Amino acid sequence: MAKYQLQLVRKQTVAEGTLAFYFKKPDDFSFKAGQCAQFTLIDPPQTDDEGNSRYFSYASTPDEPELMIATRIRNSAFKQVLSQLEPGSELVMKGPYGDFVLPEQLKRPVVFITGGIGVTPVRSMLLQAIKHQQSSNQQPITVFYANRRPQDAAFLDELTQACARCAHSTLVATMSQPDSAWSGEQGYVDQAMLARHLPDLNAPVYYLDGPPELVAAMKAMLSKAGVDEEQVRSEEFAGY
Repeated sequence: MAKYQLQLVRKQTVAEGTLAFYFKKPDDFSFKAGQCAQFTLIDPPQTDDEGNSRYFSYASTPDEPELMIATRIRNSAFKQVLSQLEPGSELVMKGPYGDFVLPEQLKRPVVFITGGIGVTPVRSMLLQAIKHQQSSNQQPITVFYANRRPQDAAFLDELTQACARCAHSTLVATMSQPDSAWSGEQGYVDQAMLARHLPDLNAPVYYLDGPPELVAAMKAMLSKAGVDEEQVRSEEFAGY
């Protein structure tokens, strides 16, 4: 797998405790929306038993001029060093990896169920699909995006606006601990919530990603609802 030395262009807060990092894209590099890569710090000033490398999904689309990843900032040495990098800093990327990607032609409706920072590959796949779907092949895309509070939800405004501009795409954001100003769905994604927004639970292909416990719960829920396991794709975000 190819290795690249990336240069940080800028970083941005995209949710409470969550940073996005934008890197200069190598001239000869390409990837598919939904894929990930290994990112390694170069001679970091501190380290710990978890090491100097992490895997991140690309949150940017293949068509965007920069490579972008986003992550919650935790207390690990890796995350602390990463959060303090300044523009011009470099790290090593190895990839891309993974087959958690959409088919080139959408032949069935697509439903994403994601939570927290699991939204990163969903941003990439959703925006890419919206841009490239042809008028003769527009299948519905629905995103169920679960968080505790709106301020925890990375890219919430951007995805809301993108879906509002596309008649075939719908964002269903739900909060488990919303404040009084929240007017959207509340609670966890369950079969009843899916049924409120999907005309036929057995028609779509489901893409599940996020913490392992979320993915496991969603798989169990879909199985109980009678969804064939061949219609379910999943990617777990462990230890992020």
